[in-house]
Amino acid sequence: MTANLPNNQLPIQPVERPILCSPYAEPGEHWVYDISTGEAQRMAGRRPASYWFKTERAFGNQQMALFAEETREDIPLINNLREDIRRWCKSDYEGATEITKELLHYWQRPDRPRKLFFCQVEAVETILYLNEIRLSGRHTRFKSSVTEDDLLKLRDAPGDSALTPLTRLGLKMATGSGKTVVMAMLIAWSFCNRGKVASDERFPAAVLVTCPNLTIKERLQVLRLEVPNNYYTDFDLVPTRLRELLARGKVMVTNWHLFAPESEHVEGGKSYAVVNKGAESPQAFARRVLGDLAERGKIMVLNDEAHHAWRPHYTPEEDQTGQSLKEELEEATVWINGLDTLNRSVGIHFCVDLSATPFYLSGSGYIEGSPFPWLVSDFSLVDSIESGIVKIPRLPVSDTTGRPEPKYFRLWRYINENNLQPAEKGNRNRRPKPDAIYREAEPALRTLAGQWVERFEQLENASNAQDKTPPVLIIICDNTDLAEIVYRNISGEEVQEVIQEEVDPDAENDGGEEAKPVTKAKKPKTKTVYGTGKIFPEHFSNRVGFTPTLRIDSKLLAQAESEDPNTSRQENAERLRQIVATVGKPGQPGEQVRCVVSVAMLNEGWDANNVTHILGIRAFDSQLLCEQVVGRGLRRMDYVPDPDTGLLTEEYVDIYGVPFSLIPYKGRDTGSPPPQDQPKNHVRALDERSDFEIRFPQVEGYAFALKRNLITADITKVTPLAIEPEIEPTSVFVKPRVGYQIGVPNLVGPGQFEEQDRSRYYQSTHLQTIEFEIARQVVLLMVGDHQQDINPVANSDPRLRLQSRHQLFPQVLRLVHEYVEHKVSFRGVDPRELGQQKYFQRVVERLLSAIRPDESQGEPPLLPILNRYSPLGSTAGVDFKTTKPVFMTQYSHINAVAADTARWEQSAAFRLEQAVHQGTARFYARNDQLGFTIPYEFMGGSHIYEPDFLIHLANEVTIILEIKGLEDEQDRAKHQAAQRWVTAVNHWGKLGRWQFHVNRDPQMLSQEVRFLCQ
Repeated sequence: MTANLPNNQLPIQPVERPILCSPYAEPGEHWVYDISTGEAQRMAGRRPASYWFKTERAFGNQQMALFAEETREDIPLINNLREDIRRWCKSDYEGATEITKELLHYWQRPDRPRKLFFCQVEAVETILYLNEIRLSGRHTRFKSSVTEDDLLKLRDAPGDSALTPLTRLGLKMATGSGKTVVMAMLIAWSFCNRGKVASDERFPAAVLVTCPNLTIKERLQVLRLEVPNNYYTDFDLVPTRLRELLARGKVMVTNWHLFAPESEHVEGGKSYAVVNKGAESPQAFARRVLGDLAERGKIMVLNDEAHHAWRPHYTPEEDQTGQSLKEELEEATVWINGLDTLNRSVGIHFCVDLSATPFYLSGSGYIEGSPFPWLVSDFSLVDSIESGIVKIPRLPVSDTTGRPEPKYFRLWRYINENNLQPAEKGNRNRRPKPDAIYREAEPALRTLAGQWVERFEQLENASNAQDKTPPVLIIICDNTDLAEIVYRNISGEEVQEVIQEEVDPDAENDGGEEAKPVTKAKKPKTKTVYGTGKIFPEHFSNRVGFTPTLRIDSKLLAQAESEDPNTSRQENAERLRQIVATVGKPGQPGEQVRCVVSVAMLNEGWDANNVTHILGIRAFDSQLLCEQVVGRGLRRMDYVPDPDTGLLTEEYVDIYGVPFSLIPYKGRDTGSPPPQDQPKNHVRALDERSDFEIRFPQVEGYAFALKRNLITADITKVTPLAIEPEIEPTSVFVKPRVGYQIGVPNLVGPGQFEEQDRSRYYQSTHLQTIEFEIARQVVLLMVGDHQQDINPVANSDPRLRLQSRHQLFPQVLRLVHEYVEHKVSFRGVDPRELGQQKYFQRVVERLLSAIRPDESQGEPPLLPILNRYSPLGSTAGVDFKTTKPVFMTQYSHINAVAADTARWEQSAAFRLEQAVHQGTARFYARNDQLGFTIPYEFMGGSHIYEPDFLIHLANEVTIILEIKGLEDEQDRAKHQAAQRWVTAVNHWGKLGRWQFHVNRDPQMLSQEVRFLCQ
């Protein structure tokens, strides 16, 4: 399916509400533009995967100098795969391993503290489906929309037919949509499966992560298992019981520069003129690049920013525009040749290529803007805007000229029309001089910079915003000469040459008392001169010790980003890299950057989330280029959904001079004040309050290290159970039905009412049988059976487990009978209603939480099983931004408490501050992105419980506080699990005493704290 977009189309019109969909569900709506009118229409369903590319239009024998139009074309492979994945999900992942199913269900639990975006889960599902089903030669019961010929597109064949093709699976994900989390999910999937079945080579035990530069390499270290704050723990990607399997794999993170062949004159990392080892063999290359990963068999490769890793179709020195492709071509060649060499030596099971723009560029030998043929998943920038995952672009929709299209929308075209001769306007290589370009662009710059000032002042004056990180204005220039002029006019900074003179001792003079020494000129030196900028100098002018305006020297930055062993990084290059990498980050070198002047699209790895304005002063002759530039400014600051709508709140970036089309955007009159983003509140731990730190164990399970198989439980403290006849009727009355009247059944008919009940069920079932089955299930969950070892601490000998079951069963059966007799309210119905699965399961879960080793008989106490990689958590790690209103704290390590809609949190925080003043509490912390969770079981599923507060009392007891009005059965399961957590952690004893408490009314909290402190 194709559609054409003419160069001179009507202006695309804005939409009032660009965000249509939740980021956590498959998009159900999208915006569609009528390119003949520019109007947007809201359409049901998901947008098909497609792309825009340039086509040359011929008129007779004359071909236009400029591309006349762009064409949109669907990507059938991705659209067919989407349909297959939907059906695969509905079949509960038929054909996948049990480990894979467990992980996929775990990642999509509705109670996850940190929910994963739909696009992340879909991308992973696609890779898993292809690897475990289609590429493994397996089939499902549904007829696949993807053919065998489609799968051949995933084979990237080298020019040398003797080499094995690479299997490449491309994931297109917009900037800010979470590619690194996807990589972590894929690593967890591969390692856990391989750890379970060591012989299954579909799941590599080694992963190589490759990226384009040093900044990205540093950020991707979170994928290494041994790093403390790795993503597997931070995003809770692996269930407790699978952590041991995850640890059996190994991850290496590097960049493409390491793939460059080693010189024949290098040995042991040093260069020698006399050494000539010959060309590096594939095996030596693998050992040098992979280290001990080379001994782990076939590997999985994750290529980040993979639009650099393409196989050149031909190798021209220059493209048609005269712009050299040497560097881009070198990078692509070194990267892909390195992968081919690894594939030849150790074997690459498959590559996953991740990129926001996986398209061929001009001069690559392919159609400009066409996608890599191995793309299998697509969540585009447009999809991300409609799901709220990125900021909303705001474009000018009108100005005082009265033109249908505002001047600042296609700024570059306006500049060319007014500064080129008619004969020059059709020539792509002709452009006005830099001084003329700046003169024409200056009004747009002043207007947009003025909007930046308004945004800055809104932030400074917002009384309820703690995040005072300044917004950032990005200016993308056409060339370095223009960038220099723009930078000088904004910053006031200029580099001048200074010629110094010195006495020449070897020169002769004519003598005499007044003879002057002969001088000679030294090599010119440069010095930085700080003047006053012309654009809001109070905000943007550089001065000694304060550099709000930054010019990015692309060559210098590339030198700093390279890890090529043949390239030495200069101190000033590394300093520039550190500033660029930390723009918008408090306490970092780039914290106070307000304006960035650059050529091209900025560097990959740019992840600043405080960009609010973008000005393009260059040609934008493709939608791909527009998307690349705009994407640098769309990373969000806050990811907390609106509790009323479930959608992410709107964040904006104002854009001039980047004329993208068919992207939903918010309209804006250039003369009107900017609509305000919701003020961001920065919630974080304060170093000066480190005395208020609360540390807690990261509990993932419990250890029954029984010696004599003796257990006990205090049934009086176990949550009671009530049968619910008003919800689940035990009898139904029926009568012959005649028909329907106005949608209501008409019960007027022959015959009498007849009662239908469960008497037959009662006759066939005994209460003792139900109690027996409950006890059997509890014992099974405690120690496992001959096939499965549930408790990793217990002896894994199946014969000993069998003996344990025989010894435990009568004890558990006695506890079951005691619970049924004293804690179950049958409310007048037959006791055998207890056999229903929902009641049966609740009894099992409550008893399992209550049972503990009988310490009075010499059994070791119940102990917690801690997270292997992060055994302890702390309030020191809290650092996030939110649009919620906040209550500022005095006696908490965390500076503020964010309120939900009920505002109970703020009321509770006020009462806790009061309790500290009264001397009954010392300090407290709101459990908001703190990471304190309690595992529990409910209705057969594993869940995570997040209590509301932690309170450290004056008597050194730490209270786990839950604020709850009405309770349901799941709440009771949470509270029972919290009591079990407290029992185990108190036996462990390394972080003091703990207690669990439920508060029903925050206004009474200070009195309750006083009681708890006694």
